[in-house]
Amino acid sequence: MSVVNPPESFKPRHVRCPACAGLSLYSPANPYRPFCSGRCKGVDLGAWASEEFKLPDETPPDETFGDPRLQ
Repeated sequence: MSVVNPPESFKPRHVRCPACAGLSLYSPANPYRPFCSGRCKGVDLGAWASEEFKLPDETPPDETFGDPRLQ
């Protein structure tokens, strides 16, 4: 498997960190990209794990619960 090297004129971009809105280097040199640090990456993971990013569910609940054969 060969690795494609970027052209010599390739310049890494600076993007806003999704967690703290600080500048973050978006390149392979930043192991936490798109985050600026391991702390911001961990904060985002914790928010995801505790379902802070959960979208509201607008579907109505099922009217039947349990095994339909017993109803």
